[in-house]
Amino acid sequence: MVRQSEARNITMMMDLYEMTMANGYFLQENKDTMVAFDVFYRRNPDGGGFSVFAGLEQILEFLEEMHFSEEDVAYFAGLNLFDDAFLDYLRTFRFHGNVMAFPEGTIMYPNEPVITVVAPLVEAQIVETELLAQVNHQSLIATKARRIVRAAKGRAVSDFGARRAHNNDAAIYGARAAVIGGVSGTATVSAGQYFDIPVSGTMAHSWVMYYKDELTAFRKFAEVYPDNCILLVDTYDVLDLGVPNAIKVFQEMRDKGIRSKNYGIRIDSGDLAYLTKHSRKMLDDAGFTDARIVISNSLDEFTIRSILNQGGQVDAFGVGERLITSRSEPVFGAVYKLCAVQENGEMKPRIKISETMEKITNPGLKDVYRVYNENGYAIADLITIAGEKIDFSKPYRFVDPENPWKKRSFENCTIRRLQEPVLIEGKRVKPHTPTMEIAAYVKKQLTEEIWMEEQRFENPHKHYLDFSPAYYEMKMSMLDEVKIP
Repeated sequence: MVRQSEARNITMMMDLYEMTMANGYFLQENKDTMVAFDVFYRRNPDGGGFSVFAGLEQILEFLEEMHFSEEDVAYFAGLNLFDDAFLDYLRTFRFHGNVMAFPEGTIMYPNEPVITVVAPLVEAQIVETELLAQVNHQSLIATKARRIVRAAKGRAVSDFGARRAHNNDAAIYGARAAVIGGVSGTATVSAGQYFDIPVSGTMAHSWVMYYKDELTAFRKFAEVYPDNCILLVDTYDVLDLGVPNAIKVFQEMRDKGIRSKNYGIRIDSGDLAYLTKHSRKMLDDAGFTDARIVISNSLDEFTIRSILNQGGQVDAFGVGERLITSRSEPVFGAVYKLCAVQENGEMKPRIKISETMEKITNPGLKDVYRVYNENGYAIADLITIAGEKIDFSKPYRFVDPENPWKKRSFENCTIRRLQEPVLIEGKRVKPHTPTMEIAAYVKKQLTEEIWMEEQRFENPHKHYLDFSPAYYEMKMSMLDEVKIP
């Protein structure tokens, strides 16, 4: 795997307010005071029942390699906002903090800390933008990809989105995230190189248009790529020209003794349900029952489901703009909120209050567990005070924060801690995980642990986020102590 971050320094990927606050802390406070920030989100995109955590690998690369060049320091000096001592501090800056995170690819839910950063005050402040940019983008695309893959019902899905992505990084990291979400590969070559993921490609309309006629174009392509002969049949007319010409070429290959490992047609326009049904019959009647039908053209989970429900005969989908931009819901919404500050050697909780209920934060350092029933299915997530002892050998009482008056307990359950150390004192302790391995982890959870009812597109079952009694009491006491005029 090639580390893209080695080719450039992206430390300056930040909002200016992070630096103005950092400069203020540097001058007014002890810059080495330890603080904790949580990364979490408040709502699943597209009304879904869960999201897929992605982007951690790039975050770890960023944190390990953060540094300011002389050009960076000179730029800040030119803004006339920052103290000279602070600018000198930036010249030797490195990130020395600790990071806890869910394993990348974890199925996650709103309002739980997916990443917790514990670091000196200035360091924790200036990493916010890059952390959120990676989590928000890649988790959004991974989640959208999972929905599309689910709609495809076991058929292959490939990312075709680079040309419609918002820029190069969106295409490259979007392809990585799409594979984590479950697509089988990408057409984006640089993503294949960087992340060791499968790449694939067929032909463009320009190939067909270059030659004097479609049949010649197909013959030329088959001559060069006999083992990957997917012919694009919609340049002129799918059923009257494209498919019959493809059949002629397939027959010529067979007559020459060529048995292609991967051959078939791709349709990129028109009524895809209608065209695939008729194309399938034509191919089968000609004896090419193993020829694949691939479709593309503004697909997403809803169009794919509709095509299949209408009896569309499709073996694989190429999904572009609506995947790589998550067109139906293009904002993920993860946030980075202070949750604790060091006082007299102890990390004391902090809470944000809002008139909007969902914007009240969960304070303090926390442990997060996934709770499983005796059949191995996840029934809830549980937040406790960090280090709190919990005993699941007997019924364990918990608090549902939305219905705290109800007396509830977990029985015959097991738990798994979700956060794990990934960076200690600025050095990663979590080894690199190959992208395809992360994708396999996503699939395993959704197959073996996550209820099918949570995977519905419409009105999915809500996954519960519960509190230990001690954590709930701590949060309520902090709310009681807040003085609001």
